[in-house]
Amino acid sequence: MARIGFYPGSFDPVTFGHLDIIARSARLVDRLVLGVGVHHGKQALIAAGQRIELLDQVTRPIAEHTGVKISIETFDGLAVDAARRAHASLIIRGLRDASDFDYEVQMGQMNGALAPDIETVFLAASPATRMIASSLVKQIARMGGDVTLFIPKEAVAVVKAALKAT
Repeated sequence: MARIGFYPGSFDPVTFGHLDIIARSARLVDRLVLGVGVHHGKQALIAAGQRIELLDQVTRPIAEHTGVKISIETFDGLAVDAARRAHASLIIRGLRDASDFDYEVQMGQMNGALAPDIETVFLAASPATRMIASSLVKQIARMGGDVTLFIPKEAVAVVKAALKAT
């Protein structure tokens, strides 16, 4: 039976931190589903369709290198429900620091109560990416700063276009 992992996030925009977790997750599973959250209460900078296209583009080399099938889908409810729909046995979460840990452990326990058959796996951010947060990337970009250290070049162009449109 194939081991399927589900990695949820906003990916608004996709960062080198996300790509680090995706690449490391690909070593743990046979198939990886990236769940792009499209919550109606949150205003995304980048439209969901563009986030999916961008994720597909920047994760293709990871899929080719690892041989893992990476698929991308949107979800607007509970991540655990989306993981179940994807037939995932693992929900993958990245941890940057202690505040992420406290929140994510609590969320993992709640998800475990809702779906005991789906395990939450935490991957610590690599030292080179642990400071990267999509929200900070957007803030830097809005203020005219250089975000090329934090996101792939394909994402830089998408962020700049999205900011011009707002």
